[in-house]
Amino acid sequence: MKKDDGKYLVIGIVVIVVALIAGIVMFIKGGDKDDKAGSIDEETGKMNFVVGFDASFPPYGYLEDGEYVGFDLDLAAEVCERLGWELKKQPIDWASKDLELNGDNISCIWNGFTMSDDRLDQYTWSDPYVDNSQVVIVKADSGIEKLADLAGKKVGVQAASSALEALNGEDQADLKESLDELLQVADYETAFLELKAGNVDAVAMDIGVAKTKIASYGEDYVILDEIIAKEQYAIGFKLGNTELRDEVQDTLDEMVKDGTFAEIAKKWGLEDSVCLGK
Repeated sequence: MKKDDGKYLVIGIVVIVVALIAGIVMFIKGGDKDDKAGSIDEETGKMNFVVGFDASFPPYGYLEDGEYVGFDLDLAAEVCERLGWELKKQPIDWASKDLELNGDNISCIWNGFTMSDDRLDQYTWSDPYVDNSQVVIVKADSGIEKLADLAGKKVGVQAASSALEALNGEDQADLKESLDELLQVADYETAFLELKAGNVDAVAMDIGVAKTKIASYGEDYVILDEIIAKEQYAIGFKLGNTELRDEVQDTLDEMVKDGTFAEIAKKWGLEDSVCLGK
């Protein structure tokens, strides 16, 4: 064997070992593909429809007694039942929702997702299905009765939320400027706990969540009559994915026509908020 032959042999072995390791890694990763958006579930043979949602956003999607439940999840379950899909409920960090969607880890963002003007060109949207408002919740004995009373106060808000967008918007520029602090937290549950502990004087949030929180924590909290912004909820799909959007939208329209949509809305106390088909 020539002097250089040993060197080339070692290099060849290294290349083979690296290739084997890469193959093993890809095989392991491939084992997760059944949970990815649009893949086929090996057990059922059905397409996985992976719904990305904030697990602390009642009544639309949240954890209760170890199970993810909510209005949006019930709608998604009915859609999957009719289309023969396998529903995968995927809780996500709301601030990372775009990374999850564009990385094909989820099929859509379906969880009280506001169809705001600055988001219109970022997603392929369903038709709006719920009318919503951004409101402020305070302790009943706080002495805060209107938005102007928040001047010099600390207000909590969920990061990357519609409430934060509203407070950062032109319409509420004066209100934001008057605040002592706008504290961003990971989720609404944390924001409400900050209010309960007295670390903030108010929390800006969706009215549906606010009503649910008050129902859970009692009459020690109230919602201000003045709203921050009006909005509508829709389902956000990856930009350009009109085929998936159309399948879901057509099914929702069928659910409206046969009354199933209204039944699910009534179950969650949202019959006065739905706008699809009206």
